[in-house]
Amino acid sequence: MDIIGKRYLYFAISLVVIIPGVIALALWGLSWAIDFTGGSVLEVQFDAGKAPAPAAVVTLYDQMGIVSPQVQSSENDVVLVRSKEMSEDIKTNVVTGLKTLSGSKVTILRFDSVGPSMGQEVTRNAAGAVAAASFFILLYIAFAFRNVPHAFRYGVAAIIATIHDILVVVGTAAILGHFLNWEVDSLFLTALLTVIGFSVHDDVVVFDRIRENLNLYRRVDYEDVVNFSIVQTMDRSINTQFTVMLTLLALTLFGGLTIRHFVVTLLIGVFSGTYSSIFNAAPILVVWQNQEWKTWFRRKQPKMAE
Repeated sequence: MDIIGKRYLYFAISLVVIIPGVIALALWGLSWAIDFTGGSVLEVQFDAGKAPAPAAVVTLYDQMGIVSPQVQSSENDVVLVRSKEMSEDIKTNVVTGLKTLSGSKVTILRFDSVGPSMGQEVTRNAAGAVAAASFFILLYIAFAFRNVPHAFRYGVAAIIATIHDILVVVGTAAILGHFLNWEVDSLFLTALLTVIGFSVHDDVVVFDRIRENLNLYRRVDYEDVVNFSIVQTMDRSINTQFTVMLTLLALTLFGGLTIRHFVVTLLIGVFSGTYSSIFNAAPILVVWQNQEWKTWFRRKQPKMAE
């Protein structure tokens, strides 16, 4: 397989996948959960056919002094309300009001409340965790490949491939958040860091084989060594990640709603990481080795007639 020879085709496929997510991020942003924004989430279930209309729930919250709540109804007479932070006393009053409004039993399925300052702190810590992980990955790979010429390039290539995976996962979250109301919570951050780990793990496997083959085939062109190394490790990478994806697929289908968003995020990220480790990370090394950016915007010289 001539993977390196078709590297720009694989780069183009990555762009086609990433661009819709980037556009979604620019237009709609992420649907942040209260873990990051602060506020309260109250999820309740009513007796069959007794769930009040969303407008009535909004009116009730306004009467309690809580303005602009977001009310979402779902099947099984379940109503989920997102609002500004409220205390236990106010929550009790709201539940009592819902009982009076609906004339039925009200079962509290979930109540979470996070202060605005804590939400801002979680947001800062999340960004810091991703940045710190990327920085230490760069240092580790540069150190691990210190005996290879241009060891720093391997770390940078791994980070670029990781950014690819982050953009795929975050862009998908923006699209799902807009169309399916999926929220980005602390579990999403856990999934994102796990994806980064999986992606870098695959990159290191390919890079390590490149290092071994560079010592074995000293007279072979760098491009050919990289392509041979990718082909050698492809079966291992695909088989390993495929078993992980099968497990995640089973959890998506049968694991329940509680962890579904987390598992779907992992599934998308692992698939993206497998692709980037094979078709992006190592080809970036070849582009860097050949300094191909110098000829990207040059016109091709016409061939002279013989």
